[in-house]
This record gives sequence, structure tokens and C-alpha cells, in this order.
Amino acid sequence: MRLNQKLVAIQTELKAPKNQYNSFGKYKYRSAEDILEAVKPLLAANDVTLTITERTDEIAGYLVLTSTAIFTDGEDKIVVNAQAGVNPQRKGMDIAQSFGASSSYAKKYALGNLFLLDDTKDADSNKTQTVTKKAMTEDQFTKAKDYVANGGEVQAIVNKYEVTTGQVVELKTIKG
Repeated sequence: MRLNQKLVAIQTELKAPKNQYNSFGKYKYRSAEDILEAVKPLLAANDVTLTITERTDEIAGYLVLTSTAIFTDGEDKIVVNAQAGVNPQRKGMDIAQSFGASSSYAKKYALGNLFLLDDTKDADSNKTQTVTKKAMTEDQFTKAKDYVANGGEVQAIVNKYEVTTGQVVELKTIKG
């Protein structure tokens, strides 16, 4: 199985619900640690590894921490970056806490982007939306394959229907 197929399998299987609660902002969220805990068994099952590196740069006078998630099978790799500003004078935090908060934020978003973790309400959103996906019939799957073969996006199908990992892999193979 190719690396992108392994990633699709993990993206399809991974469940990392927002089980943390911010009582000040009154919203639920997931931490980087929640994502890592949920993804580790899937990494092992798909014989891939995930590493995270970080670096800090000064950009236009601001400190910016870049978190890089590297997904690899030992031969090929997929790399995703996310950034967060660092404010060393953040009220109520010492410098280590400020860097730690920015690190956690950037790491969480790099992982979320890599594994497509956008399934629940965003903490910054004021709207809630409930989406109920229906299982795809054989006829709908045939139409989905035609749709992808003609340039349609696999993600549009995944957003609309409840699909199996095998169906996603088959659709991604058509997409090329």
C-alpha cells in the first residue's frame, strides 16, 4: 500500500473527539496529546511513523513557532506545517509557558491538518451544525467512482456519505 493510501486509511479511521473543556471560554476542544493518543494504534497498524519537530523564527518582528508533522513509511514522507505566534510578555505566563502554549497550538493544528480533524465544532465558531451521513448504496458508490474519474473530489464524497476505508482507498486510486 502506498503512503498516501495509508494516510487516507488513518484519516478515515481516526477519532479524536473534543473531550477537553475550557470553562472560561465555555467550549470543548482536543489537545495535541488527545490526537497523539488516538493516532498511535493506527500508526502501528499501518506500519508508519509520525514525528514532530519545531523551530522558532522571527518574522516581521514577531516570534513565530513552526511545528512540523512528518508522516513516513521509511521511504516516502508527507510533511505538514502549522505556525503560532509567541508572545513572551503574555499576561499571567512566564516565557516558558508562552512558548509551551504556542507549541501546543501549532502542534495541534499541524496534526489536525494532516489527519483532517475537522469533524466537530471549532472553538472559534459561533454556529453549530449537525450532519448525519448516510451509508452509500452500491449505485451511489458507482456514481461516486464516475464522479471522481471525471475530476470530482474524493473529500466531497467523504463529507456527504459514510464510507469505508476500502471505498476511500478505491476512490483515491481512481483520482491518481
